[in-house]
Amino acid sequence: MDRQRDDEMHEHDRGLSYDLPVLARRRMIRLMAGTGAGLLPLVGCTGSSSPATVTSPSATGAGAGTDVGTGTTCATVPEETAGPYPGDGSNGVNVLKESGVVRRDITGSFGDSAGGTAEGVPLTLTLTVVDAASGCGTPRKGAAVYVWHCDREGGYSLYTEGLTRENYLRGVQETDEKGQVAFTSVFPGCYPGRWPHVHFEVYGSLRDAVSATAITSTSQLAFPEDVCDTVYASEGYGSSVPNLRRLSLETDSVFRDGHDRQLATVKGSVAEGYTASLTVAV
Repeated sequence: MDRQRDDEMHEHDRGLSYDLPVLARRRMIRLMAGTGAGLLPLVGCTGSSSPATVTSPSATGAGAGTDVGTGTTCATVPEETAGPYPGDGSNGVNVLKESGVVRRDITGSFGDSAGGTAEGVPLTLTLTVVDAASGCGTPRKGAAVYVWHCDREGGYSLYTEGLTRENYLRGVQETDEKGQVAFTSVFPGCYPGRWPHVHFEVYGSLRDAVSATAITSTSQLAFPEDVCDTVYASEGYGSSVPNLRRLSLETDSVFRDGHDRQLATVKGSVAEGYTASLTVAV
């Protein structure tokens, strides 16, 4: 698989300042669709657990902000940049309007793509969407979540040289009665300038998502350092080791202003795969 060129990799380094033009275009699209007033902040919930809890923090990779609260605490998580490779029509190609994008397993490409499959340590990513107005106590059934992330070599489908005909590691799902979506994927690599992460957009409905309109919130999920160290010691992640060594959550262009409510709870092993969970409220 082709690796990203140095100039492409540096684009990731630029953070929010680089993405302001993209964000401006996205904001204009929302305003034109009459949804500008609906740009609500994404929040993560902490506090005592409830029946809607996704998972409990474990000794390994325990992240904050992953339990649904009872209403005593419902903390706001920062709205984040979608980055230069969203694939939602705001920066070139739009995968959301393609047949097949609604799916659980995002490891392979679909439709008229090249048909490749992303290799790496298995990862199940679960996001639980809850209602902020209820104090994070009510799951948001019928919302939709679009996720995308890089492959183990740091490349993004649709954009990276050699991957422009692929659309793997991208997918949409509608939340169930628990407000949950679960994606089957692979653990992302670490490329220069960015901490390992997953992008996601929350929509009010599946119809909004597949028409790429009325985005409710855009944010990013971060992975715990100890889990990344373990994964990157396995086959295929060699370039991630030196890249991660140069970074920290405190210096990352996105997470340096606070990451406790974006840090996923991660459990598992390289041999059996990992589960990563995060609760967000809209």
